[in-house]
Amino acid sequence: MKENRECYQNRELSWLLFNERVLNEAANPRVPLMERLQFVSIYQTNLDEFFMVRVGTLMQQMENKKTVKDNKTGLSSKEQIKLILKEVERLEQKRKEIYTQLMGELEPVGIHIINFQKLSKQEQSQLEAYFDKAIRPYLSPMIVGKQQPFPFLQNSELYAVARLETKGGKKRMGIVPCWNPVFKRLIEIPGRKGYHMLSEELILHFVSKLYPAYTIREKSIIRITRNADIDAGDVYDEDMDYRGMMEQLLKKRKRLNPVRLELSRELHKSVKKKLATYLGISEDHVIHCETPLDLSFLFTLQNAKREHQEMFYPRYSPRMSGKIRKDENIIHQIEKKDILLSYPFESMKNFIGLLQAAAVDKSVHSIKITLYRMASHSQIVDALCEAAENGKEVLALVELRARFDEAANIEMSRRLEDAGCQVIYGLPAYKVHSKLCLITRKTEEGVSFITQIGTGNYNEKTATLYTDLCLMTANREIGEDAQEVFRTLLLGETVEKSSALLVAPKGLQNAILEKIEAEGRKAEEGRGGYIGLKLNALTDKDIIDALIKASQKGVVIQLLIRGICCLIPGIPGRTENIRIHSIVGRFLEHSRIYRFGQGDEEEIYIASADCMTRNTLRRVEVAAPILDEENKNRVREIFDLGFKDTEKGKWLLSDGFYHDPEGLGEERFDSQDYFYREAYRNAE
Repeated sequence: MKENRECYQNRELSWLLFNERVLNEAANPRVPLMERLQFVSIYQTNLDEFFMVRVGTLMQQMENKKTVKDNKTGLSSKEQIKLILKEVERLEQKRKEIYTQLMGELEPVGIHIINFQKLSKQEQSQLEAYFDKAIRPYLSPMIVGKQQPFPFLQNSELYAVARLETKGGKKRMGIVPCWNPVFKRLIEIPGRKGYHMLSEELILHFVSKLYPAYTIREKSIIRITRNADIDAGDVYDEDMDYRGMMEQLLKKRKRLNPVRLELSRELHKSVKKKLATYLGISEDHVIHCETPLDLSFLFTLQNAKREHQEMFYPRYSPRMSGKIRKDENIIHQIEKKDILLSYPFESMKNFIGLLQAAAVDKSVHSIKITLYRMASHSQIVDALCEAAENGKEVLALVELRARFDEAANIEMSRRLEDAGCQVIYGLPAYKVHSKLCLITRKTEEGVSFITQIGTGNYNEKTATLYTDLCLMTANREIGEDAQEVFRTLLLGETVEKSSALLVAPKGLQNAILEKIEAEGRKAEEGRGGYIGLKLNALTDKDIIDALIKASQKGVVIQLLIRGICCLIPGIPGRTENIRIHSIVGRFLEHSRIYRFGQGDEEEIYIASADCMTRNTLRRVEVAAPILDEENKNRVREIFDLGFKDTEKGKWLLSDGFYHDPEGLGEERFDSQDYFYREAYRNAE
């Protein structure tokens, strides 16, 4: 629909707008000082992953003979990369300003990151002695020349690079790895409490000691980012089992092509050109950053001030649900009434308690679960292993292709197998991203089910950091649908149709489109029409076009979208009935909610899927209806209060940018803080 072009935002540029809002929290004076350090570090981690995955994908597309274009904005891969690099240049300047501001604010509280030139002569001598004794012996300086090839540089690691010159005028390049677990990243300045120097800066300062036969003409810390977009099909071997193939994939990914080179100091254009040539990237991908290239040390600074609670957010811990009684088996409680949990305000221990009860309950025949990202010391895995050791049939579908969690999932799958669980993997053509658990029981009345459907991973750590929803129900129709999901997965197939659940890849997108169209018909008939979606991202063009059509028919559309949003609201005659709100706050907004209709006709779902084509058509995802009226009201409250958030909420407007709510004063509403306080009240 070319006539809708003005309603679309490019996916990559929209993501950069989201990450800028993460960065803005680092400069927000209403955020406690030590928490602001975390936001600037998260901004960097996010950007690293963006280059590894999204820019890596675009660079691969550029190598195709056929030009690949964004299906919404019509931009080619080359055009998108050009716009990305221009935007990143602006954001890096902003990061420098915010980092400098933060460092200035840290000084009055006793934290200083200092450079060598600001040390006294005595301190410089002490650090030189420390370098010679504690760092230099562990360094491996290299020279690049005709007989010395350019070394392989590890992804995201720090190196010192120097332009060298011999007495005879010959030019060389020196490279020194700056990372080593033997020495600390933050070096304390003797006699000055709270003063530190970064180890890579100390190495760079004394790099001349590593090349005594050369004159150092210029030097810099460098860091490369490598492409991480690799598919299991790229390492396919019919004689290798799937887990072994994934292990080979991880080894291969470490050596994929670079997509970005960062410099801490400006280098002569000839040096940058040579580095770019060695690395096989365009000089446009060489980026000068005036902040430390690895900000992970900020967490160390943060931890050093933990006793100063005023510098951090108020201490909250997830509560046990007030809806669950301790004196009654949780399985029996779910049989009587659906239970809805809201993370991180309520604890995942409530769900873990269900698994632990199932592991020892004599009526439980089997436990089946889909696992995507798990905590390193998972109580969920412990409960599954206990159930298997107790003779229960335990089926765990472990998705080994969960990006950047592949190694952890490989290890977890071995542990589950060792305990007697049956382990299967995702389908060849589809990642299994659903959060689905089915407990099957044999009772006097026959077979009964307890089904759990969630919006977030079975991960105890992220359940304290992300907002997610977890439904536990004994509804038979839902249980039978879940049983069909697992039956088809065991056969390497996908669900063709279901009764209560919406199951991708064949039954989610089409169901959403039908419900959007139904609301459009209501509006045309004068019966109103309402659509509410809470998502991490909206990129699915079919759904976007359907929302535009519904808006044109007069449907009221409210979208609560944390990250990527390829739809621009408020355009007259197109999207004027669409309002888009976004929250970036203390906790990562992660729950997905679908709402269609109003009053008695309203349907409410929670889901594992965003409205992205990868989720709706290329993954196994599950959306579950909320049927209990009390739980419906609770989901409505989560959605509605998110729209009223004036502390962390922003409005996406027709100019394609995010804006503060109008009339902001000192008194603002923080929905996340409200829900935590409510969880404390309900647990009393």
